[in-house]
Amino acid sequence: MDSQPGPDVIDQIRDIPIYREHIERGHFPILEKPEIARGFPENWMTPRLAAALDRGEAEFVLSTGTNHARMQLIRPPYFLLKSYYQLWSEHPDIARTWQAGCRRVSLTTVLATEHVARVNARKRGAAPDPEPALDERRLDERTVYLNLRLDPDLWERADVQRMLAEIRAERAAHPEGWYHLDCSGYHLAHLVRKALRWDLWDGFPLPETVITAYEYTPLNVRRFLERRLGRPVIDLFGSTELGYLYYSDRSGRYHPHLDRMSLELLPVAPGSTLYSLIVTSVRNPYMPLVRYRSGDCVRTLDGSPDPAKAMRFCGREKELLDAPGGPVSQGDLDECVAAASPRVFLYQLRLSDRAEARLHFTTFDDEPLEPSESSALEKLVADLTGMPCTARHRTHIPVGPSGKHAWLVTENPTRSGER
Repeated sequence: MDSQPGPDVIDQIRDIPIYREHIERGHFPILEKPEIARGFPENWMTPRLAAALDRGEAEFVLSTGTNHARMQLIRPPYFLLKSYYQLWSEHPDIARTWQAGCRRVSLTTVLATEHVARVNARKRGAAPDPEPALDERRLDERTVYLNLRLDPDLWERADVQRMLAEIRAERAAHPEGWYHLDCSGYHLAHLVRKALRWDLWDGFPLPETVITAYEYTPLNVRRFLERRLGRPVIDLFGSTELGYLYYSDRSGRYHPHLDRMSLELLPVAPGSTLYSLIVTSVRNPYMPLVRYRSGDCVRTLDGSPDPAKAMRFCGREKELLDAPGGPVSQGDLDECVAAASPRVFLYQLRLSDRAEARLHFTTFDDEPLEPSESSALEKLVADLTGMPCTARHRTHIPVGPSGKHAWLVTENPTRSGER
């Protein structure tokens, strides 16, 4: 049974054009992303919103896109950042670094760095520098962005030396020599590996606390980081339009953070225990979302649709793979990879029109897997997908134009040149 909004929510959305018909009918269907975009921004415009836009209290932004189209949104300035800071300041395992005034060093996609540099250049009335200096990459007095390259696997020694020097400078600004490291798990793993390979590890000051908050962090990557850094990796789950909805603790267990929100979990297919996340949120006063399909998938501890029992956020609904045993998500493939070998770093499942799969993978040490590990990997992936699978070691798997990795690729084998 679906969960309809209560009177308190309806009172806050009554004047918004997109919801008027649903209020009159007394029923709210699931709100899909295309519906949000249809007639935008007039379908969201109210006198209150128009006044907020005039005063600079609301702004137009784009959602972050990995492999799909970005969506235009309206929200208060620094909406996502404030949600992040709130969780950092309240988290039972890491709040002490917020309270101690730690600076936040952010290592994620170059697109995020470029956005901050553009905003700062606009404030100065200048064009952004293609190689912005550290101060041009400051989001605020607390946060600075490091990455200046699209693909972190292609960082050169000079890139790593620069980033480590910038980390040391931020750390030195704190009286206890502490800093907080915010990252994409992939990017941080690349930095750790390269520092180790090039004998730069002694110049890598260990962070006091670590958060991943940008994309799915594979089990092997999390374990690698925790082992090398000696710190628990705390994960935040959220989105540009919603802010953060969950946080993990030091053991990896997720907890809801539903400030002015409620959730439903609906099966992605009949009988499936993989669920689509449906969110009602008035956290953003200028674009409240009612029964909004976020596009994210989740599995729970007991297979039930109880949001309080969320166990793993498994990737995007649009990227699901149809398989004989039901839809397969990025998180499902990740469990197979981690079960086969802790040495696998990046991976990409490549499908052909011949109903067969190839799993391209890299390793943390750049060496191929043992034959027994490769065989286990091929069997686990074949059982999961219902297709014969060949595992192939690679030394490089490039990122996409978003700076993130696609876990699933459909290709034409006659054009791939890799058979």
